[in-house]
Amino acid sequence: MARFVIEARPERSAWAPVQVALLALILTCIGGSVLFIIYGVSPLKGLDAIFIDPLRSTYGIGEVLLKMAPLLLIAQGLAIGFRAQIWNIGAEGQLILGAIAASLLAIQFEGSTSPLLLPGMIVVGMVAGMAWAGIAAFLRAQFNANEILVTFMLSSVALQLLYFLVTGPLRDPSGFNFPQSIRFDQAAMFPILIPGTRVNASLFIGLFVTVVALVFVQRSLAGYKLSVGGIAPRAATYAGFSSKRTIWLALLISGGAAGLAGVGEVAGSLGMLQRNVSPGYGYAGIIVAVLGGLHPIGILFASALMALVYVGGDFALLSVGVPNAVTDIFQGMLLTFYLACSFLLTSRIRRITPEAIASEAPAE
Repeated sequence: MARFVIEARPERSAWAPVQVALLALILTCIGGSVLFIIYGVSPLKGLDAIFIDPLRSTYGIGEVLLKMAPLLLIAQGLAIGFRAQIWNIGAEGQLILGAIAASLLAIQFEGSTSPLLLPGMIVVGMVAGMAWAGIAAFLRAQFNANEILVTFMLSSVALQLLYFLVTGPLRDPSGFNFPQSIRFDQAAMFPILIPGTRVNASLFIGLFVTVVALVFVQRSLAGYKLSVGGIAPRAATYAGFSSKRTIWLALLISGGAAGLAGVGEVAGSLGMLQRNVSPGYGYAGIIVAVLGGLHPIGILFASALMALVYVGGDFALLSVGVPNAVTDIFQGMLLTFYLACSFLLTSRIRRITPEAIASEAPAE
């Protein structure tokens, strides 16, 4: 009886990652068209609202760049860990801790005009994100705890801490009981890049981190060790690469990047600490990292695409009347189709005939 086996393709095109991304995007558009038809909306109008409308105005472009900044930061950090097979699923919690730490500094120095306030917020936000990820790193390195579960559960703890702070100790006494802190002073805010929009200088941090990630992955010994540890952990151990050091490095880098994203939110478009400090950037960053093929340049384009989907979902809600959940559905389709296309382009299903099976069987 014939059987089928899955095996890696002997040859892979250098353009395979680009082909996978384009094919996944085309399939997502097809799937989205079906979704729009179900809602009674013209597919052309629906796709136009999501992918084209945000780019027709300065405000729309500004919103895309605004949402691109945290996605880019988080995805670049996560991708470094993913290459080493360290799966940080808790970037959302690390973002929240970074936002809390930066907000505490801004509130403590309310009224200050010091130019050092914003850099201080950046540092403490990054350190807070690293410290929160460090809990998972310690548990994984010392007790072999599953970092997927630990980081995910720590996100829930961070969210509850945020709720406690904005409804209690940090709530604005003049804020009509809204769960939010006082509004930050100008010295604690990133400057606006494009007048009439909300995009701010935190985007430059994301671009800088992209350059650093590119150099780290392709030029540094530490980046090489992480990659080897992910591809061939036994070979890495034999070569003297410390697995515990890899765990700590991967989680601290990804946690610090997520913490920076949290600083960009409270010191950027929000200007305060509030319950909805993130619309799920920590989880969307996982999709962005995968869509970008875990490569810094690919992640740069994937973050722009995901930001466009975020903003386009809001535009589609207003212009064609589809539910806001369409954004989440498009994100899910992008990830699903990418994984499927990646599997088909890097692997193949081969049929083995009974004759081949018999020839491979050991002689008695």
